[in-house]
Amino acid sequence: GVVSPQVFLVSNHHPRLYDFSLLLNTLERELPAHKKHALLLAMPNISLEVINKKKKAFHSKIKYLATLSAAVAAVPVPGLSTAVDISLLVGVVTRWVFGFGLDIPSLRRLADSTGVTLDDLLAIIVSSLAAVDITPELVLKLLAELGVVATLLAAEEGTRFIPILGIPAAMALSFTFTYFALNKFLDMLSEDAQKVFERALGLNTSV
Repeated sequence: GVVSPQVFLVSNHHPRLYDFSLLLNTLERELPAHKKHALLLAMPNISLEVINKKKKAFHSKIKYLATLSAAVAAVPVPGLSTAVDISLLVGVVTRWVFGFGLDIPSLRRLADSTGVTLDDLLAIIVSSLAAVDITPELVLKLLAELGVVATLLAAEEGTRFIPILGIPAAMALSFTFTYFALNKFLDMLSEDAQKVFERALGLNTSV
């Protein structure tokens, strides 16, 4: 009953060849918004365009996550906001690692499909977030390396108990802290995803 059926030539073993990109673009254009987002996150990194689309999709959620962090900062319970912020960062970054295909199982599948060894793919990775389990300890370590973020986090806890202005100031600092940290982490992961993609396809890389 389809008047003009669309036919796509694809290969499960070589998704970067033939019409796979055209198929994904067609699905992305015609699916409802929530399904389009799910498709984008599930699709393999078959091109730099896909990686950039994923980065944009992840980035579009950062302000909402930062707003959630700010809302928690309004609760006058010592240590609560910091604990929630760290937990939020761990959860979000973990989803990004899997979304960018930077977890070990995904990297291993990429190595098997391209003939590039897993060690070669791991060697191109720069950040400490890829190919590892994202833990609160790891996030805290990276935050310590970002001196401005660590200062913001400490200031947030210190301003909470200032009369009248304390809570609004803590909320603003919490928003800034989460927004800045997520942007930094997203940049790190997207750069690694691009480097891994280029190494897998034998393209020019900085290494």
